Amino acid sequence: MNTDLSLIIFDCDGTIADSQHMIAAAMNMAFDSHKLVAPDHEDIRSIVGLSLVEAMKSLLREEYDADPQALAQSYKESFQELVADKSSAEPLYEGAHETLHGLGLEARILLGIATGKSQRGVSRLLKQNRLGRLFSTIQTADDAPSKPHPAMIQQAMAATGIEAYRTVMVGDTTYDMEMAVNAGVYPLGVAWGYHSVDKLTRAGAKYIAKDYRDLDAHMRKIHLS
Repeated sequence: MNTDLSLIIFDCDGTIADSQHMIAAAMNMAFDSHKLVAPDHEDIRSIVGLSLVEAMKSLLREEYDADPQALAQSYKESFQELVADKSSAEPLYEGAHETLHGLGLEARILLGIATGKSQRGVSRLLKQNRLGRLFSTIQTADDAPSKPHPAMIQQAMAATGIEAYRTVMVGDTTYDMEMAVNAGVYPLGVAWGYHSVDKLTRAGAKYIAKDYRDLDAHMRKIHLS
């Protein structure tokens, strides 16, 4: 085990990148292709972070006779269609690029990702924003059960050899905080994402960063002091 290193694991959507408009547009297209009424925007925001099939199960009304797997596949196809449109984007939050690069340069810190995105989606986002080489471990919904199951964090710790007491999970949803609690790591919420600060606190967040500068300062305080 690496007892001198710290592992900081980041969620993607709502934490590193603001993907809500792309997600909502793809969700609307997917539901429309199955002749279903699309969920409202707040409902869509509420499921960001879950794996795709679990998200569809949550969004489907009881009266709908629809297959979550088929709907998830339609969403993937719709999202790829949007990605092909150069006017579509998943912009990084202010300060994300600089903070991630700064933390990535620290000899005592390793960075990771745990996300409901697919491996392909994460690779595209990181490549577009020149972040690809910063992360020592990338865990996605392709390889683990949906959040809040702790598997993604557990796999990240196993891959890096870093124990729970030296690991932080950074995320914007209750699923991230619950996953962190379930894995026995430090849950750090962010105030700029898709779930409210109150919900993050109730889900177990030990600290809520108000912006990336605040997040960077807190990371350095607890793991580089």
